[in-house]
Amino acid sequence: MQKDIATPVRTRAILEKYGFSFKKSLGQNFLIDTNILKRIVDHAELTEESAAIEIGPGIGALTEQLARRSKKVVAFEIDQRLLPILQETLAPYPNTTVIHEDVLKADVLGMVEKELQGIDDIMVVANLPYYVTTPIIMKLLEEKLPIRGIVCMLQKEVADRISAKPGTKDYGSLSIAIQYYTEAETVMVVPKTVFIPQPNVDSAVIRLTKRKEPAVSVKDEPFFFQVIRASFAQRRKTLLNNLTSHLPEGKQKKEVILAALEQAEIEPGRRGETLSIEEFARLSESLYPIFK
Repeated sequence: MQKDIATPVRTRAILEKYGFSFKKSLGQNFLIDTNILKRIVDHAELTEESAAIEIGPGIGALTEQLARRSKKVVAFEIDQRLLPILQETLAPYPNTTVIHEDVLKADVLGMVEKELQGIDDIMVVANLPYYVTTPIIMKLLEEKLPIRGIVCMLQKEVADRISAKPGTKDYGSLSIAIQYYTEAETVMVVPKTVFIPQPNVDSAVIRLTKRKEPAVSVKDEPFFFQVIRASFAQRRKTLLNNLTSHLPEGKQKKEVILAALEQAEIEPGRRGETLSIEEFARLSESLYPIFK
């Protein structure tokens, strides 16, 4: 059995050998606790027939754990300086492939068809760079990739917002956008002390299990999300105020917006954070004829 990459001693030795310095702009924080990595992989529930897609493998600490438990791992790494390191650390794992590309610009579906052909169970498992967490998750969900779900480490505050329920301070447009596509749960909280360098914030691991169908059925997805963003534009304002201020020509259409709220059986004096995803679906369906 290979020695784990994720011990403080081995991590420091690898970084020193290659003279690697962390780039703040890439949000690089490497995990140095093997037990936590194993627990992350546990939550992905992989089998020998599964594949894992990783984003930002760093020096390969999580990649190694994934490689031991799955058929194939494909990792996207944006930082060219890490490629020779990964070539060395992942040499014992022929079932790993590293792609030097920014995942936000990558054709992930094309990669799946090429690299993971014939594998039916695919999970995204990643310690995401905190500054681009939301765009990465939204890209993976909006592109309707053939994945079972996503298990990822991110800033605890963002994890709280993603898994938040209506009526709580963390609940907002991000909660609804992600819960529209998935069932979201925070599965563990991770202290700052298990990273080098230590981040300034606490981290958490969330598991997003993809729904077979979106949580609600709407005529026009982009419009549904536009209504949600408008409803949360100024959290302290009522729905009626937000919708008239933040939908196109809303002020001129105040009376019709009021009628649409009534039709959807939603009090105009409520705030966006009190509405469930089903209520937002009803609201967007009754507003749709007015704005489209």
